[in-house]
Amino acid sequence: MGKRGPIGQHPHLRVLRGDSRPSRNPPPIEATIPDEIPTAPAFLNGAALDEWTRVAPELHRLGLLSVLDVAPLAAWCAASARWRRASEALQAMPEAERLFSPLDKICRDAAKQAMAFGAAFGLSPASRQRLSGSVKKAPGKFAGFIGGGEPA
Repeated sequence: MGKRGPIGQHPHLRVLRGDSRPSRNPPPIEATIPDEIPTAPAFLNGAALDEWTRVAPELHRLGLLSVLDVAPLAAWCAASARWRRASEALQAMPEAERLFSPLDKICRDAAKQAMAFGAAFGLSPASRQRLSGSVKKAPGKFAGFIGGGEPA
């Protein structure tokens, strides 16, 4: 039987979300973030390479892209490009043929894969909502009192 519970998240995402508690965090095992953005794998081309050049700089800036993260990000880029190509081909078909087209299943599967791969990097809408920068917190009950902490 495998581990129970939700999949662990990248330590930097936990810090950005604001739920990083040092007392509960295991010692970090992190890859070194390079000074430069890692280059895209040679097998990425077309729409997949476009996604890499669009997303990699921001992930690197946030400290979420190390040399070890190149393959998972490339998988996300490939799935995203597959979804885009299938969607475009599906839209070009007559509407009566879309429902029974194999492109419909390819499109759904690629979107599902892209969402799963992207969640590890905080690329899904749900992951972005959990980031502390996008959610405004209400002031705590004791905000402003002596020793009660800063107003949030």
